[in-house]
Amino acid sequence: MPVTPEIILHKADFNPKVRTYIFFIVLFYLVVSFIGLLIVPFWIFGLGQWLSNKFYHTLKCELTNKNLRFSKGIILHMEKTIPLENIQDLSFIGGPILRSFGLTMIKLETAGGGGGAHHHNMMSMIGVIDAESFKTQILDQREKLIKEKYSHSGSNTNATSENELMIDIKNELIKINTTLANWNKPTQ
Repeated sequence: MPVTPEIILHKADFNPKVRTYIFFIVLFYLVVSFIGLLIVPFWIFGLGQWLSNKFYHTLKCELTNKNLRFSKGIILHMEKTIPLENIQDLSFIGGPILRSFGLTMIKLETAGGGGGAHHHNMMSMIGVIDAESFKTQILDQREKLIKEKYSHSGSNTNATSENELMIDIKNELIKINTTLANWNKPTQ
C-alpha cells in the first residue's frame, strides 16, 4: 500500500486572552508561595507581561490527515505528535476562572503511553478559538483515517487469508487424492 504524505488540514488559532490568563495564574501561585512574594513586583512590572506574551507565541497546533501536532512552552518546551487513531477522548474544561477569561481548554486522552501514570496519556490545549469546531474536525478526521485503515488492511488481510486457505485446502485434497489412489491400487 503506498504511503500517503502528511497534509496539514487545519492550524488552530489561539485566543490572545491566554496571555492575560497565564499572567494571573502565575501571579496567583507567586502570591500564595512564600518565596514567590519576592518575585511578585518583577512579575507585575514587566516580567509577567513579557513571559506571558512569549508563552502565547509558542502555542501551535496543527491537524494533519494522520496526526495532531501540538507545541507550547518557553522554559520547558513541549512538542507532541499524536496519531489520530490513538485519540480516545476529547473533552472541554471550562471552569469559572477559564470562563471569566472567555477561554476553553480541550483535554485529549490517548491510548497507550507506556507509562504507569495516567497523566502521560493526557494533553490539554488552552484557548483554541472556535474549540467546538476544532474538536469536530479532529474527530471527523480520526474516524475517516480509521475507516480508511481498516477498509484497506481488512480487504488485503481477508484476500490474503482466503488465498492461503484455498491453497491449504487444495494441498490437503491433493494429499487425500494421492492417498486414496495409492490405497485403491491393486497390489501385485
